[in-house]
Amino acid sequence: MTVVGVPTEIKVDEHRVGLTPSGVRELTGRGHTVLVQEGAGAGSSIPDADFVAQGATIVADADAVFAQADLVVKVKEPQPVEVARLRPDQTLFTYLHLAPDAQLTKGLIDSGATTIAYETVTDARGRLPLLAPMSEVAGKLATQAGAYALHKYSGGRGILLGGVAGVAAAKVVVIGGGVVGTNAARVAVGMGADVAIYDRNIDRLRELEQTLSGVDTCFASTLDVEQAIGDADLIIGAVLVHGAKAPYVIRRDQLAQLKPGAVLVDVSIDQGGCFETSRPTTHREPTYEVDGIVHYCVANMPGAVPITSTRALTNATLPYVLQLADLGVRDALRADPGFLDGLATVGGRLTSEPVALDQGLEFTPPAEALA
Repeated sequence: MTVVGVPTEIKVDEHRVGLTPSGVRELTGRGHTVLVQEGAGAGSSIPDADFVAQGATIVADADAVFAQADLVVKVKEPQPVEVARLRPDQTLFTYLHLAPDAQLTKGLIDSGATTIAYETVTDARGRLPLLAPMSEVAGKLATQAGAYALHKYSGGRGILLGGVAGVAAAKVVVIGGGVVGTNAARVAVGMGADVAIYDRNIDRLRELEQTLSGVDTCFASTLDVEQAIGDADLIIGAVLVHGAKAPYVIRRDQLAQLKPGAVLVDVSIDQGGCFETSRPTTHREPTYEVDGIVHYCVANMPGAVPITSTRALTNATLPYVLQLADLGVRDALRADPGFLDGLATVGGRLTSEPVALDQGLEFTPPAEALA
């Protein structure tokens, strides 16, 4: 029997919760204990009574959750006060995004806890099944947020994304053809924008050509991107390097090429950002201006729609949570190479090679670290 703990998220403007009542039902039906912090689901419109009805126990605070849980299931990376609560015999399963955050990496290593990152778990085809649902949400939100930021009173150019009869639509450039970029482009087309999507994978561009009607697919050479951004009203950065810090696709000196009041939406901000001038923002203060260019860099975009995001996330993570609870962390990871790809730290060792390379640290291969 495993004790699974679900604390309230404390990152600024984060309203998701790590488990839904449906997830609680699956776990308690298998004989596991689920502890949910009082009010943890409120931001996602899930009252405590709904968790209790499916067998959960409500506890008063995060200290009680962390003190009793064998497995802690969260949404966002642990904040310093949460890192301090971790124990060496405990497993944390959540988004981590360690590459740009050396302080968090050190804290998790020092805790001795086993930590598994949603965003680096892979499936049999090398895809990222636990990142995909939130990428889908973030991609759709990116276009909506960009359209709003283009309003004059938001600091933008003052252009309507879809235009009107006799007036041209806004030009949208999406850099990155993964899940985020695909959904951003799809929404932009639906809003009537003039859309181009850039990627360096020709096979992926062929797929997008077939699935995205009304979108220009373009190879993301440095020169082609440089030429495209000068004509764009809205640029959405959707670049992902598995587990590593995002590369810069627009440097500060290139901002001078952009139209005054153009908008940059950086969905890669969780991994350090793909624009050199990006820095994390919040839903309460989502934008800032650099050299006349509006930047939207909210680091937890899906948190804006927690009713949707919480349920989509649990749908994806629950099979893995059940494996951890049923088999124990070591057997669960050993049984699934893709799940093992999510291992970030164990027993005071860093097991993520991309994070080690970005931060100049030593790492131990995950299978060796578990031995």
